[in-house]
Amino acid sequence: MNKDLKQYNEKAENLILEHLSGGNISDVIRKASTYSVEAGGKRFRPYLVFATLKSFGLDPAAGLSAAAAVEMIHTYSLIHDDLPAMDDDDYRRGKPTNHKVYGEAAAILAGDNLLTESFNILAQDEALDADIRIRLVQAISAAAGQTGMIGGQMLDIDAEGKDITMDELVLIHRHKTGRLISAPIESAAIIAGADDDTKALLLRFAEYLGILFQIRDDILDVEGDMSKTGKLSGSDARKGKVTYVSTYGLNGAKEQLDLLKVEAEGILESLSSKLDTGELYSVLEMFAVREQ
Repeated sequence: MNKDLKQYNEKAENLILEHLSGGNISDVIRKASTYSVEAGGKRFRPYLVFATLKSFGLDPAAGLSAAAAVEMIHTYSLIHDDLPAMDDDDYRRGKPTNHKVYGEAAAILAGDNLLTESFNILAQDEALDADIRIRLVQAISAAAGQTGMIGGQMLDIDAEGKDITMDELVLIHRHKTGRLISAPIESAAIIAGADDDTKALLLRFAEYLGILFQIRDDILDVEGDMSKTGKLSGSDARKGKVTYVSTYGLNGAKEQLDLLKVEAEGILESLSSKLDTGELYSVLEMFAVREQ
């Protein structure tokens, strides 16, 4: 990550933690909510907001509330994913999962809290015009809800232990993982006032990033080192999940990663006459790298 842009990730995290510390009537909810935020992670999603704004030549700080909101939604989804009723994981980002520390009820409510307060952060950002805030709420909620991440998660659960087609697998990942990858890029495009053609190309690029991210995650579930990935390897196979590795094999999944990277590079080439795409190329490298 670009060091200058990475500082905005830290500012977004500070914004989240400051917001969670204020006006909270339950110390347990405050602690459970902040626990998963402070557990770390690569902060890809906030970074996408700042990198995209930079490509427009804008101050990345304009995207702080949007970046914070997307990261809060992502964190809530991880808390809920780890619950016994979902993926039943004991570790996340190298630490005990939220429900292992605070119990299932508090973990559920901490996730609910992060989701709800993410929109509160957006609503309070008076540095953005009201119509921009409304459009951001619409875009991010659509990415997170029944037509986005939540819908994709349900499709993923329904597919466990079943033989599904590659088209069905892509549909799952386009929504379960991809929509929260596209949301920060779309948010930056909204803030920047991008024209329809530019926004459409950026969203196509974001869709490729989402698939690349999932393929890489599937590969790391097989080859990953817990000290680096923060979770136990082989969990997908144990749960009978359909993945790019289970469908294509390990080498085939790596080939897909390389092929899709080339497609994404073609989109950036199309954008290069309108935007400074240098940072977006760097983002693509992060998403497509095979190693941890």
